[in-house]
This record gives sequence, C-alpha cells and structure tokens, in this order.
Amino acid sequence: MPTPRINNSEFRFCEILWANEPISSTELIKLCKEKLEWNKSTTYTIIKRLSDRGIVKFEDKMVTSLVSREEARKAESIAVVDRTFAGSLPGFVATFVGGRQLSEDELDELQAIIDGCRKDR
Repeated sequence: MPTPRINNSEFRFCEILWANEPISSTELIKLCKEKLEWNKSTTYTIIKRLSDRGIVKFEDKMVTSLVSREEARKAESIAVVDRTFAGSLPGFVATFVGGRQLSEDELDELQAIIDGCRKDR
C-alpha cells in the first residue's frame, strides 16, 4: 500500500511529532500552540485526520507516527515528479539542475546514486 500524501500543514505537524514521539496529546497540543500557533481543536482535528488515514496512531492519549519522515518525503517527491513531469525523473533532474554548476562532490554523489540503482536491479 502506498504511503498516504501529507499536505504542508500536516507535514509541519508531523515534524513536531517525529522530533518528540512518542508524545502525549497534551504535550503535543502545547508544542503545536507554541510552534504553529494552533489551538487545541485544530491539533485534535489533525490528529484525527492523520489517524484515519493511517499516518499516526492515537491510543491511550499518546501519539506516535506510523509513517516515517523519509517515507513522507519519498511519497511527496514521487507525487511532484508524477504531477509536474509526467513521471519523468530525468526531466525532473534536468529542470532541477537547470544550468547550475554542480561541484565534483555533487556529481560524485549523483553518480553513486545512479550506480546504486543499477546494482539494485
């Protein structure tokens, strides 16, 4: 099953959760008020919405994530490439690099990623 997409406000909420989990809902509400300027009902609405979608678990007044930061980033990256570049990763990379001068270290890192993908086939 693919990782559910997380919108911007949900992702900001998840950043707080990932940094502090497991966390009580009371403490999470305090952090969301402090960092996001959300009221209690907004935080509970997001917890409920993410819980219903299988992104977080809310049990015994404790909140934990069921989707990692890396999984969320990966799902969003795939969605951007699919939506904006018709699924073309080379098209995305060409646009992203867009005439920028890449350092030797960056080129080496990109080549290592490509080499790793070839080995994983």
